[in-house]
Amino acid sequence: MEAHTEQTPELMDAQQRIRELSNDALIIELINTLNHLSRWLTPIHDWTVLDYALRRSERSVKQILAAMHDTEARAYSFMYAITTMTNPDLDKVPRIESPLGQDFDDRAGDALVTMAGFRRVRESSTSLLRALPDTAWHRSGFSRTDRDWTIRELAESLAVHDWRMLGEIDQVLARSGARAGIATVSRVSFEQIDAPFLPVLDLD
Repeated sequence: MEAHTEQTPELMDAQQRIRELSNDALIIELINTLNHLSRWLTPIHDWTVLDYALRRSERSVKQILAAMHDTEARAYSFMYAITTMTNPDLDKVPRIESPLGQDFDDRAGDALVTMAGFRRVRESSTSLLRALPDTAWHRSGFSRTDRDWTIRELAESLAVHDWRMLGEIDQVLARSGARAGIATVSRVSFEQIDAPFLPVLDLD
């Protein structure tokens, strides 16, 4: 769904892991992204650290969430077309206009509003996927300007995109100090985010 991304060993490992997931496990992977974002972002006290980038060359958490929303919206529009039509021309699928507006640095909507917008579209995607039998995941659409997609490939691309964006958000949170003073469960790093959490008395 995005421009070419440099293939690192870590990215290739993530792609391989996602390719090996069953359809049901892939849906769970997509749902868990919402849980990870809520776990990380909702407890943060100072939302301004989410809305603005630390450096001009970097994106803010809000901008990363906006990119997740737009990628999700485009993938959902393709999946819906493939589900409701036979081999649709994906070049003709209307691009969904972002409800978040063109300027994601607008003070009228903070990062948590942007996250809520992403959540709504992701829940639409996972609801659509849950309703499909396994045989329908191989349904496809074609494109003359980009590439052909199956529903399975679209779902995998979203999971890989999540992996990349969660890693970027983790780096921003670590550098900004946004996690100071929040519970241990919400300070977990990206590398440990899938590990089981055992509740302990948090005396920090």
